[in-house]
Amino acid sequence: MSLVDTYRTIDKIFESEVFKDKGSKFIGYAFPVIDEGQIKIYIEELKSKHHKARHWCYAWRLGKENFRFRANDDGEPGNSAGQPIYGQIQSFDLTNVLVVVVRYFGGTKLGVSGLINAYKNAAKDVLEVSKIVVKTIDLHFVILFEYEHLDKVMRIIKDKNLTIVHQKMEMSCEFEISVRKKEVESTLLAFENLRCLTIKEKEG
Repeated sequence: MSLVDTYRTIDKIFESEVFKDKGSKFIGYAFPVIDEGQIKIYIEELKSKHHKARHWCYAWRLGKENFRFRANDDGEPGNSAGQPIYGQIQSFDLTNVLVVVVRYFGGTKLGVSGLINAYKNAAKDVLEVSKIVVKTIDLHFVILFEYEHLDKVMRIIKDKNLTIVHQKMEMSCEFEISVRKKEVESTLLAFENLRCLTIKEKEG
């Protein structure tokens, strides 16, 4: 079985066209996020921007392999808003994303089935106009070696097309490198074969 080391997300904020049903207006927003702190900020910004709206329903998904998610109905009937929004995040196979649907109430109740349809379509609309990007799952490693072995280390970094995230160049050198998950085994083997350095996965 091949190792999955990519994930799908979006790279910037997107907004949908207004979805209308019986006078109510629904506007979808999609945000790239990496933590719950960002999520709170974006939701508060939308509440300020659309301060006359009735509801700001949302769903988010975080993580590259082990996912965390939340769906919030924000006062709408249970599972009529947040869950349909989250269903679209799943349908588009996205993560590190927040989708918010802002509702302006039009005076006529839509019923649970009408709400599910409206929130689902508003979320679908914004994700359809979003630019989806595929990113690799990378692990970070720290390499410790003496300066005299720099050429050997750099040769492997070049051959493997690795990214140096941080480096300290003195008599004793320290490199932090980023390695795509499916390349980890061969990369570790290449460095360990040098026998003139130590390499370990960076914690956190």
